[in-house]
Amino acid sequence: MQGAEIWRISIEKYILRIPLHPTAIERLIRNMNYYAYHITNDPEINEILIALLAEAPFDTFEELETGIIAYLPADKNYEPEAEELLEELSEQFTFSWEKQFIKGENWNEIWESNFHPVVVRDFCAVRADFHAPNPDVQYELVINPKMAFGTGHHETTWMCLSALQNIPVQGQQLLDYGCGTGILAIMAAKLGAAHIEAVDIESESYLNTIENSRLNGINNVTARLGDINAVEGTQFDGILANINRHIILDSLPRLKELTKPGGWLLISGILLQDEEIVTNAAHAVGYTTQEVWNRGNWLCLLVKSEE
Repeated sequence: MQGAEIWRISIEKYILRIPLHPTAIERLIRNMNYYAYHITNDPEINEILIALLAEAPFDTFEELETGIIAYLPADKNYEPEAEELLEELSEQFTFSWEKQFIKGENWNEIWESNFHPVVVRDFCAVRADFHAPNPDVQYELVINPKMAFGTGHHETTWMCLSALQNIPVQGQQLLDYGCGTGILAIMAAKLGAAHIEAVDIESESYLNTIENSRLNGINNVTARLGDINAVEGTQFDGILANINRHIILDSLPRLKELTKPGGWLLISGILLQDEEIVTNAAHAVGYTTQEVWNRGNWLCLLVKSEE
């Protein structure tokens, strides 16, 4: 999964939120030092600030009742860029900030000890291979995220999984664009899709999709490394795109070309405030809106290609 999803990790009374970019986990695993930017703001804008700050080299966020803490690798001279962005955002939002040096820890071990299974009603459960099976759901997915992303914890992935419960994917040819851990492709395969092409620009996502497909006994997911130009299929019955607003907007014309007439596109990684711009862009290339869901500050859209 590229850009949109954020892991939630319960650590004492806080939630450590790791944005979906493999370099973030690589840095954390290597016990690198960080600068912690303590940002005091109205918690109602936490989600928006995190999404905007993720455009800079901040790669980890912690939500508090008083605002957020944004973490910046301390060995890359990212401070000028990060602090320039903070100054720009302070003209749009009311907040204050202070900087603190933080010595590195092994956050990967902390993550594993605090990673809990995700349940989407009685439809499906997502767990790692060190969790016990859940007998109370129709489908169970075993996902070991490693340095790739998509566990169901974030609102965007949860909504996509939920939407798949009511999309008739049986026998369909699908594309998972920005596949991350392969979670959505694997769910579609379990629901009876004929074949899923799963594409991601991150090598760890590509490898993780292959591994997780094997863990779930799935043999009809083909993982590819690259951007939208790496897609080998030409016409798909449906496309899953849980990424972010910028990539979706840039890719919509090509996604429309890849969608069969009457086919569908499931979009997430979109903030509530971006619904109009994304919807208008989808309509402009020939999609019509079928369903809209929201969870927290995030949206999930199902659109259909005009016949």
